[in-house]
Amino acid sequence: MSQGLEDILRIGAQLPLQPACDHFYFLRHGQTARNAQRIFQAPDEPLNDTGLEQARRAAELLAGEPIRTIVCSDAQRALTTALTVAAAHAMEPLPDEGLRERNFGVLIGTSSVHIDWACDPAEGESLPVFMDRKHGALSRALALPGPVLVVAHGGSLFALAAMLGVPVNMTLMGNAQPLRFARSASTWKIEPLMQQQAVDGGAALA
Repeated sequence: MSQGLEDILRIGAQLPLQPACDHFYFLRHGQTARNAQRIFQAPDEPLNDTGLEQARRAAELLAGEPIRTIVCSDAQRALTTALTVAAAHAMEPLPDEGLRERNFGVLIGTSSVHIDWACDPAEGESLPVFMDRKHGALSRALALPGPVLVVAHGGSLFALAAMLGVPVNMTLMGNAQPLRFARSASTWKIEPLMQQQAVDGGAALA
């Protein structure tokens, strides 16, 4: 099981997002080889064949949605996923380095089976630094003309949900699973556009 998620919730509550929009979309990137192997990965990790197919399926699901702007992490796996979806909307995604997954430093290339989000890896980012970076990037993204689609990472989704005060469970964490965030008054909820099985403990998220 993932550890440190309570720390994400605590810090997220201290960094609330207050987007002016009443709905937007989120898409985690497609699968990579290191996702499947549960290994911390670098920004240049590409999608594997399964991930490419997942991106195409997500593009089909999102093709009928009224998306006006697509903003994405500039990590290769997220950018490739965003380009696949953007083609169906005849638009170009806007890469933002701030939307990258957390930098796990010296842990990159090692097992993420027992991932601890509260860790402080050498040559990487502490959780507070990551959450602060993510708050800025998500604020920028959700201020763009909407509805906005954000294409990023599992850590981004944990952070986003925490900053909006939305419960998130592992059935929402699958690769390339399109999600719709919608607000009613001051309360946000997440609506999956398709159902997937739960990710096992979040071990493959980073």
